[in-house]
Amino acid sequence: MEITVRGEKVQLVGEPLKIGDELPHFKLFNQAGEKVKTVDLIGKPMVVSVVPDLHTDVCSLETKKFNQQADEFPDVPFLTISTNTPADQTDWCAAEGVKNLTLLSDHEESFGYATNLLIPDLDLLARCVYVVDGNGKIVYRDLLRELTDEPDYDKVLAQLAQFAK
Repeated sequence: MEITVRGEKVQLVGEPLKIGDELPHFKLFNQAGEKVKTVDLIGKPMVVSVVPDLHTDVCSLETKKFNQQADEFPDVPFLTISTNTPADQTDWCAAEGVKNLTLLSDHEESFGYATNLLIPDLDLLARCVYVVDGNGKIVYRDLLRELTDEPDYDKVLAQLAQFAK
């Protein structure tokens, strides 16, 4: 699949997951450097915000906005996944005061390949937000065709409200 980065076309490794798909098997790393597998995330509805790099303006803004919104859904995990290393994510969270969501690192690109969100030429993930039900099924997807665009936060939260009751 093709998306753009500042108007320039880039290819993803495949066709990203869509509504109705189940989360595939992958591994990520938490800020302590511990492995987190798909099975560890299943059980509650959740928001999965996938960003290319926390050190860019849009990724930083998106992560901070979801961090603020997490207070409205105390029983719903909000995850942000990027290819930043666990140490880099920890430092970013400390500098930005982000505490209400979980950052997970895909620095080994397992998630990117499993979900087809990896941009192999850049070693970055495409920007995408999923709302996932408690069984691991995708119930909402906002895949940004332009990497520098922000997701529709209101639509994400409205979808989440339907499944988080």
